[in-house]
Amino acid sequence: MSFAWAKQYEPQTALTKWLDEKLPLPRLVYNAVGAGYPVPRNLNYMWNFGVLAGFCLMIQIVTGVVLAMHYAANAQVAFGTVEHIMRNVNYGWMLRYAHANGASFFFIVIYLHIFRGFFYSSYKAPREMIWLLGVVIFLLMMATAFMGYVLPWGQMSFWGAQVITGLFSAIPLVGEPLQIWLLGGFAPDNAALNRFFSLHFLMPFVIAGVVILHIWALHIPGSSNPTGVEVKQESDTVPFHPYYTAKDGFGLGVFLILFTTMVFFLPNALGHPDNYIEANPLSTPAHIVPEWYFWPFYAILRAFTGDLSIPFTGIVLIPAKLLGVIAMFGSILLWFILPWLDKSPVRSGHYRPMFRKFFWFGLIPTMIALFICGGAPAEEPYVIISQIATAYYFLHFLVVLPIVSQIEVPKPLPFSITEAVVGKDKAAEAPRAGNVDGGDAGTLPDGSLQPAE
Repeated sequence: MSFAWAKQYEPQTALTKWLDEKLPLPRLVYNAVGAGYPVPRNLNYMWNFGVLAGFCLMIQIVTGVVLAMHYAANAQVAFGTVEHIMRNVNYGWMLRYAHANGASFFFIVIYLHIFRGFFYSSYKAPREMIWLLGVVIFLLMMATAFMGYVLPWGQMSFWGAQVITGLFSAIPLVGEPLQIWLLGGFAPDNAALNRFFSLHFLMPFVIAGVVILHIWALHIPGSSNPTGVEVKQESDTVPFHPYYTAKDGFGLGVFLILFTTMVFFLPNALGHPDNYIEANPLSTPAHIVPEWYFWPFYAILRAFTGDLSIPFTGIVLIPAKLLGVIAMFGSILLWFILPWLDKSPVRSGHYRPMFRKFFWFGLIPTMIALFICGGAPAEEPYVIISQIATAYYFLHFLVVLPIVSQIEVPKPLPFSITEAVVGKDKAAEAPRAGNVDGGDAGTLPDGSLQPAE
């Protein structure tokens, strides 16, 4: 995003002038996260989660690299090396707990970031690419987290790998060969552990690369804001530094208090007890569950208990297992088309009364139900609840959202971001003079005037 009023970087010394000419890295940083990057002045704390997600990624990379120095990806000793890290490596227990809980906090931040995007329609034009890259980051995170969960080689690690890779066997014709190729054998063993360790080590750097693209794409149209109104004038923005570096710094401090509390006082609260038992291929746990951040999609997978068949013929068109796999992956992939499903000209949920009701009383309770059912045993009443929640989840995005975006009457938008923050905007008085009905005029996200009701 480039504005005429944005403060320009000016090197002050001979060294910085030479560096700016040969390798303008200070200019890049200044324009990306400094005073040279104007940001809407009305961002609330829901806009802190991007910075927190980047900090979580940094924690995972730093702790992961150190842990990899002491870990052995061998089925015979993997569980023992984790115990070695915990007991013998200097501060190994802290690194391991920070890495394990860091993954959970990473997903907490990302889920909040995503649902903020849902409510404020951050996926709408001109920010579609930012949203699409964000979904790619989420998919990469899920793959990385799954492979990392296998590495401790506990009971849940082994059987989780067996169950999740077994999903590929549901694909017709190529499913079983694909599963064998992924595992390097017929069951999780040394080959699978080596592959998962290698990919788990590599993927965070791939995520970091996509994050750079994500931030790059963000700087082209600029940040969204709670009103959904685009920046029109200099008074609508403030420099990122020092205003939002201070604000993000406060949010980071709160985050670190919660994170360190979990690491030092509740380090195992989010883990499964069975994963502290060494993997045993001959002993199946009574209840196999993935990590908590996979539970909604695990609930969708298990919601399909019957085959799709032609009535009265017994001919199966799609087995229940394949239906579950399609639905599980489809529940995330449909986010890629979200910018084109929601056709409302208004972005912010604050100005969309009907959308807001379906969001708070439809989508949010549905996700809570899926979280609960995903971690519960595959028995009643959790099965029927997960089936109802799965049905509404797809109904919300594919039916409710497109219809609501067409029929609802949004509230009038403020003329500008400045007006939304401080009240009457003097710069808006001239355009309002032509409003013959005497009411306040607002603007739609495309910049066109919207008369007040």
